[in-house]
Amino acid sequence: MFTPNANAVFNRSIDDYHRTDDVDRPVENPYPAESLDHLLYLKNWIDTVQWHLEDIIRNPEIDPAEALAIKRRIDRSNQERTDMVEYIDSWLLEKYKDTAVAPDARLNTETPAWAIDRLSILALKIYHMKQETLRTDVGDAHRAACRAKLEVLETQQADLSQAIEELLEDIEAGRKYMKTYKQMKMYNDPALNPVLYGKK
Repeated sequence: MFTPNANAVFNRSIDDYHRTDDVDRPVENPYPAESLDHLLYLKNWIDTVQWHLEDIIRNPEIDPAEALAIKRRIDRSNQERTDMVEYIDSWLLEKYKDTAVAPDARLNTETPAWAIDRLSILALKIYHMKQETLRTDVGDAHRAACRAKLEVLETQQADLSQAIEELLEDIEAGRKYMKTYKQMKMYNDPALNPVLYGKK
């Protein structure tokens, strides 16, 4: 089973980050460099740091120059996140490269790694919603509302985990096949963003 391990890796990354809760702390990846777990941990670490950058930038008292610097950092983080998704898909493509694909095999609407990306974000949502249920500086109504939201998130995690398992099973059996595309983000590319290449 893939997803119990992936969720455990995500949770480890989240717990490791929150030991210091510092967006500038360098990642210390505990998994071997060539392993899938290494990629999953780094993917979630990027997501976790970006989660907290998104919190920081919403401070109404933030200095505008600092906000701009954080916004540009978030843009870089988004590119890193996309790169990590593509690395995970490349790892899976290599794993399944010798699979015999059935003549009637179908293409999924998204690659496994983009579903795994959503699973990583869900782990973050669950962690932070759980923290809300434990707050002592809010009323019972807030905690109750957050417990209800947490139940929905946990159901969503279980459903998505099952869907990923079924997709990987279908790929391994040749019932579905993977096809990946580079995301080709245009706004980060000086040759493609009109503001950056000076188009009037």
